[in-house]
Amino acid sequence: MEIIKRILRVIRANLNSLMGSAEDPEKILEQAVMEMQENLVRLRQGVAQAIATQKRTERQAAAAGSTAEEWYRRAQLALQQGNEPLAREALTKRQAYKETATALSNQIGEQNDVVARLKKDMRSLELKISEAKTKKDMYIARARSAEASYRLQEMLDGSSATSSLGAFERMEEKVFQIEAQSEAIATLGSDDLQKQFDSLESAGDIDNELAAMKVQVLNEGQNPQQQLPKAQDS
Repeated sequence: MEIIKRILRVIRANLNSLMGSAEDPEKILEQAVMEMQENLVRLRQGVAQAIATQKRTERQAAAAGSTAEEWYRRAQLALQQGNEPLAREALTKRQAYKETATALSNQIGEQNDVVARLKKDMRSLELKISEAKTKKDMYIARARSAEASYRLQEMLDGSSATSSLGAFERMEEKVFQIEAQSEAIATLGSDDLQKQFDSLESAGDIDNELAAMKVQVLNEGQNPQQQLPKAQDS
């Protein structure tokens, strides 16, 4: 029995140390969810920036393509007017804008991949945050329940609880003692009263017997010849 008590004391000491040194589970979980929310905000900002960059690149590619077509029309006009050198320069400009439009188009493809990946990561993080919130509420409820159970056991096993229970036991014993004394007093009082009545009844019987004897003696004095009756055999 002493070994079990010693083991319980060791376990209780370890739990006290754990609860005293460990961080608040609610704060840890709240902080973790908050950090995930902050990451989600940054990721959404990244997605928005990537989409904005993609749109800007698309506009630049369209503008480069439109400018290339414009220089092609100018080259045609110069050639129609017999100005071949001017037409050549126009075609050179057109070629440069075409290359720019092609490069921007390739960049748009890469940006599409980046945006798609960021959106996928964002949806994945949103799901993880939703799961984390559900688990957070569950773990917080479990942590509160475990701590409340531990505090209750600590209270029941502690000296204050023992003292309180001891007070109830002493009060119960005192009540039993008072009840026993009350019953004893009631019993003694009843017996004393019964004895008084019994004494009165006994005194009445003796007085009656004494009166009868007086009458008998008086009668014998008046009639001397009459003898006292013989006592009956007992």
